[in-house]
Amino acid sequence: MITLLYAGNSDDWDTYAEVLPKALTAKGIKANLTRDCDPTTVDYIIYTPNGPVQDFSPFTNLKAVLNLWAGVEKIEGNETLKVPLCRMVDSGLREGMTEWVTGHTLRYHLGMDSYILQQDGVWRNTPPPLARNRTVGFLGLGELGQSSAKALIDLNFNVLGWSRRQKTIPDMQCFSGEDGLTEILCKSEILVLLLPQTPATHHILNAKSLQLLPQGAQIINPGRGPLIDDDALLAALNTGHIAHATLDVFNVEPLPPEHPYWAHKAVTVTPHIASETRASTAAEVIAENVSRGESGQKFLYQVDRAAKY
Repeated sequence: MITLLYAGNSDDWDTYAEVLPKALTAKGIKANLTRDCDPTTVDYIIYTPNGPVQDFSPFTNLKAVLNLWAGVEKIEGNETLKVPLCRMVDSGLREGMTEWVTGHTLRYHLGMDSYILQQDGVWRNTPPPLARNRTVGFLGLGELGQSSAKALIDLNFNVLGWSRRQKTIPDMQCFSGEDGLTEILCKSEILVLLLPQTPATHHILNAKSLQLLPQGAQIINPGRGPLIDDDALLAALNTGHIAHATLDVFNVEPLPPEHPYWAHKAVTVTPHIASETRASTAAEVIAENVSRGESGQKFLYQVDRAAKY
């Protein structure tokens, strides 16, 4: 019998207490799922950064920490954490992000805002280009970035991708490094940010890099707020160099009511809803990782502590 300590959001405990045992049983795992026990008996911690565990040193027999969030920037630097740390990438998170990114890309591509917001009796008969003539760039080619990019490729968009390490993805031109970043920015009419939050990605969109984007480019950020220098983006929006930005994540959340994004005519604010971990699908990933841990296999979505994601 193995012991799993639930150290996540207390509001979600009842849901996970229902779905996790079923997922573990389906994998043939006999487990004690608990919220409180002797730390020395714990094999795995199911974790969120806003949960009750911040010091991992009492958990002397711990095998892994299974994060319920996709982002790990609030835990990967914890010096008391000495065991493998795994990100959450469940099918619900992946599907939700793909749907959100596809929806807002199509909104920009088809110019839907101009029709929705200008019901003024003027007949503006200007058809959009075909998707094959629209270039969409992705900064970040992890699980969520690749899934979202594939959906747009299937719709016939010209999709480009950039990542820290060079990748090869079917039907997509991939870039890496500083030169690659410059090239993809110069070509992206719509830019989607799905990078992790690390020191290397902080303010990757800044005054200099924003000017590399084509005149009238549009930005979609469901990744992390600190990827963007807010002052630089506002300046680029005010000059019209950037036509519009749809932002789901911010440096401070909830976004303060006085923040200029709320009132800016070229900004759409959504309240961190691009995607969400679903307990039913997250439970399947947790059960799979526990199964792998018990059989000595490599964990899914294990964090590279040197790369910080």
